[in-house]
Amino acid sequence: MQTTIENIWEYYKEDLALAEEKINETLKTVAPAISAVGNHLFSSGGKRIRPVLAILCSRLFGMRGDQVSTLASSVEFIHAASLIHDDVVDGANLRRGRPAAHSLFGNQVVILVGDFLYANALRLANLLKRQNIMDALCTATAKMSEGELVQLSKKGNPDMTEEDYMKIIQGKTAILMSAACKGGAVLGNATKEEEDALASFGLKFGYAFQIVDDVLDYMAEEKSLGKRLGKDLEEGKMTLPLIYLLKDAEGDEAEKIKRIIMAENKTEEYLLDIQRLLDKHGSIKKSYDRAYVLMTEARSELDIFRDSMEKTSLLTISDYALKRRK
Repeated sequence: MQTTIENIWEYYKEDLALAEEKINETLKTVAPAISAVGNHLFSSGGKRIRPVLAILCSRLFGMRGDQVSTLASSVEFIHAASLIHDDVVDGANLRRGRPAAHSLFGNQVVILVGDFLYANALRLANLLKRQNIMDALCTATAKMSEGELVQLSKKGNPDMTEEDYMKIIQGKTAILMSAACKGGAVLGNATKEEEDALASFGLKFGYAFQIVDDVLDYMAEEKSLGKRLGKDLEEGKMTLPLIYLLKDAEGDEAEKIKRIIMAENKTEEYLLDIQRLLDKHGSIKKSYDRAYVLMTEARSELDIFRDSMEKTSLLTISDYALKRRK
């Protein structure tokens, strides 16, 4: 039977349920706002990619149980906290098709809840008594903040380079996925070679995952993506499709694109112009090709591992990450 993304979530549902249970336990505090914001955030769907990566990389070495669910929930708390803070910074009103937490509870409350989630992520990770895991998660948390600050500093800047973009998405997405995979390897008492391979898999997987996410901003329907089409353009974010477009655009086109990027108010007509030019110059395909190369490199990191359900699942998830449409 062919392994599908649905099969994977069904096969590992007990492992995921343990992580969800730990998340729910942590949200039960004396501050009602934490439960309210947390329940809103964690009930909004999402594939739980990061916890699943932690679970799969742990199970590559036969690890299951409380330590694995602790790692998985810690990783998801860091991710959730970053989403809360990002939405406040971006002024985003939607998250996966639902009102963003700050639009319901206010900026002050959700920022404090985000701080609570970060603190508890590291508290949980500390219970594992593995310094390598703490180092990876602390580094990831710091780099995530750096990535958001770099992205903010480059807002509306058409001169941003592909190198700048890769640094941003390393912090935004790739570094935490790498930490999730490395953490699983550490729990499984992996060799240094195995640990490095999984950390590298997670990093390259994360790069590809975010590039696809940025491409979808110009392609997906709002009802499936859960955010307005062209949201990144509206917020002045320079993502890979725009960077490639500016590289290939002709003189007058390039000037027009720069004016749109720097414009304070982006109209629907601007978005249509950008989409037309992206199509003309093949910028979407070039971005997908970049993601494909990175994901191919990620998959090759798994060559050192023997065949197993976990290895097959990691390969299947990497395929899903490239082909998803939401």
